[in-house]
Amino acid sequence: MASRPGLLTDWPWTPLGSFKYLVLAPLVIDSIYSYATIQDHEKLLVMALMVWRIVHSQVWISFSRYKTAKGTKRIVDKSIEFDQVDRERTWDDQIIFNTLIAYLTKVYMIGTDTLPFWRFDGLVLVALLHAGPVEFIYYWFHRALHHHFLYSRYHSHHHSSIVSEPITSVVHPFAEHIAYTLILLIPLITTLLCGTISAASIALYITYIDFMNNLGHCNFELIPRSFFSLFPPLKFLCYTPSFHSLHHTQFRTNYSLFMPMYDYIYGTNDKCSNSLYEASLDQEEEKPDAIYLTHLTSLDSIYHLRLGVASLSSNPLSSRCYLLLMRPFTLMLSFILTFLSFRTFAFERNRFRDLTLHSHLVPKFASHYKSQQQKESINKMIETAILEAGKKGVRVMSLGLLNQEEELNGYGEMYVRKHPKLKLRIVDGSSLAAQVVVQSIPIGTRAVLFRGQITKVARAIVTSLCQNGIKVMVLREDEHCMLARFLSGHCKENLVLTTNYSPMIWLVGDGISKEEQKIAAKGTRFLPFSQFPPTQLRKDCFYHTTPAMIIPDTAQNIDSCENWLGRRVMSAWRVGGIVHALEGWEEHECGLDVPVVNFHRVWEAALRNGFQPLVLPPP
Repeated sequence: MASRPGLLTDWPWTPLGSFKYLVLAPLVIDSIYSYATIQDHEKLLVMALMVWRIVHSQVWISFSRYKTAKGTKRIVDKSIEFDQVDRERTWDDQIIFNTLIAYLTKVYMIGTDTLPFWRFDGLVLVALLHAGPVEFIYYWFHRALHHHFLYSRYHSHHHSSIVSEPITSVVHPFAEHIAYTLILLIPLITTLLCGTISAASIALYITYIDFMNNLGHCNFELIPRSFFSLFPPLKFLCYTPSFHSLHHTQFRTNYSLFMPMYDYIYGTNDKCSNSLYEASLDQEEEKPDAIYLTHLTSLDSIYHLRLGVASLSSNPLSSRCYLLLMRPFTLMLSFILTFLSFRTFAFERNRFRDLTLHSHLVPKFASHYKSQQQKESINKMIETAILEAGKKGVRVMSLGLLNQEEELNGYGEMYVRKHPKLKLRIVDGSSLAAQVVVQSIPIGTRAVLFRGQITKVARAIVTSLCQNGIKVMVLREDEHCMLARFLSGHCKENLVLTTNYSPMIWLVGDGISKEEQKIAAKGTRFLPFSQFPPTQLRKDCFYHTTPAMIIPDTAQNIDSCENWLGRRVMSAWRVGGIVHALEGWEEHECGLDVPVVNFHRVWEAALRNGFQPLVLPPP
């Protein structure tokens, strides 16, 4: 929002929220009807162009976030936070607006006439009109927007983003977009009136505008030196991401749309443009201090990744009805990602004081980890990622979700035994995860009910509770026997096999059934100790998150949510790796045979570094 919002700031369909695309429903129905009755396919082409623009922009978003996560050729080394993501979630409003304009033009100006597919003279005229009137008018209009009256009411909304992303390019108030549309329509309206317009010139010109807009707002330089060395005058005809980035950091320079010639003509080109361009190209890939290795969970988690849809990744993972309509595309995308990708890759970059943390993705879904046929390839990818990270000087690799599964690699112990000279430290985060659960249990609790798969974290929790005199009531005999093997002396007395479902605190993991949840008393609080949350069946009970902590305010570049966790909350397994790197500990924390030790050391270190527990609300 601008500092002093002016007239026509909000889009007309803002009250519709996520249902804003319903304004196009009549157009879709009419285009299908026209094609079915009078074979008018051009209305359908308008809708197809809209879909293409959305896909085109999303590709730029994903590509840009991947490049900035790696750090190669980065321009501005500042963070993006949730407020920017929320502000820029309206990036597709201009596509809806332009689609309405195009459809009305087809209906009321072109009518039933059929446009030719290709006209070279029309394409040349569009190019000349863009380089002349469009660029010239935009330049002076843009300078006018930086006058304090218009800037405070409109353009300051766009400049709220110092670090730009491709979608930043089209985040403007409604009134601004009306002006931009009138300017950019000059070539198309002129060729329409001259009778030289074609379907190709419309599609190519709109794609050109989107392409250049997205390119110019990337926070990394991607135009090579050879592009300008082969033909130096191109520097006046094509801007670079670093050229436009200076406009966002300096505000009073580099006003041009896509062609910097008017900045050079009128003396508003930033004197640092060339030096920033060279410096950005020389920026090497960033070496992280720690890497968190995770994987995909459900099919829809593709869109919730930071490389996915920004408005989805900035909120906890949840099912959305409109994603069901995209299921064919989702299946195709998941096939490409999981079967044609053989390496892990970076998808997120965070900063914790002097620590640089990268998150890398194993391109597999949770379902793949249950397949015996997939385990060998998954282990190979994880092992390769560990060895490559070690060569780059990474200090800590923390294994997230099922990448540390006991049946897969024995909580990471397999890699340590196979490569005993590893300088990189492997962390499974079990110590902190167990302590987070223990600390979540309300003071004064005398008994808890345990139900779920026996894991390293589960054994550590039960051991700690029994040592502290809290009775752990176990429903199944096999689970009771497995847990009893790790207890000794008086501690065993606090581990009780029972059929009593009365405790109001349930420690739950993988394997808890729906029937067992239904038996729980009203008001029961379920505390998961597993990587994945249980299905929430009871509305009269409270379900705590999987073990997690609130990250400190000093953490930077936090603009996405970790799976089902809320904003600025990280899983305890991930935090465990960060704390390990921050403290500079030299030992591995992984393996089935290695006991979970130093509970209090890890917990106190996490608190000392600013991480805070998620408090369980009172009953």
